[in-house]
Amino acid sequence: MTGAWLGLYRGGIAWESDLQFNAHPLCMVIGLIFLQGNALLVYRVFRNEAKRTTKVLHGLLHIFALVIALVGLVAVFDYHRKKGYADLYSLHSWCGILVFVLYFVQWLVGFSFFLFPGASFSLRSRYRPQHIFFGATIFLLSVGTALLGLKEALLFNLGGKYSAFEPEGVLANVLGLLLACFGGAVLYILTRADWKRPSQAEEQALSMDLKTLTEGDSPGSQ
Repeated sequence: MTGAWLGLYRGGIAWESDLQFNAHPLCMVIGLIFLQGNALLVYRVFRNEAKRTTKVLHGLLHIFALVIALVGLVAVFDYHRKKGYADLYSLHSWCGILVFVLYFVQWLVGFSFFLFPGASFSLRSRYRPQHIFFGATIFLLSVGTALLGLKEALLFNLGGKYSAFEPEGVLANVLGLLLACFGGAVLYILTRADWKRPSQAEEQALSMDLKTLTEGDSPGSQ
């Protein structure tokens, strides 16, 4: 629907033209909302797959989301530079930069703890709740920032015609509702305890070994 809005009412997308700006909303919606949301759901959708497989898929989706979002940021800054427009003056732009920086830091820390082989099992276990919390928080901030940007674009492009129920405004409003519903659906799935990934045999073995070691006994003493 984002592509339909940009194609029908904003002229489409082209990098070397005035249409370069349109790459920004499309890339941000694809990267920081669609791909990020699906990355968060990997452990719910593939509940019974091998942990390593789901972990790699989770990380890859976040990499794709980060790269596509970076393209969207480059598009808007490059467009502003060519047109001589000011940068980072609106609430949307402040929230956008905050979200991107938080997302990048979250990915770096997540890679260090869960994909890089040097992190210990106990360290991963202690950090996992924070990783899940910040992941969901950044996703919801991404949705909110997209809604701010959508409203800003409509007011800038339509002006007073926005209140006259212009077709573009109606379509964009529906898009905003769908983004909010998608965010709510992802959060609902993430918070359902019965949809969480069950502990696999190797994870249970590691937990038992860790518990035994912290109690002062060796895993093979029983």
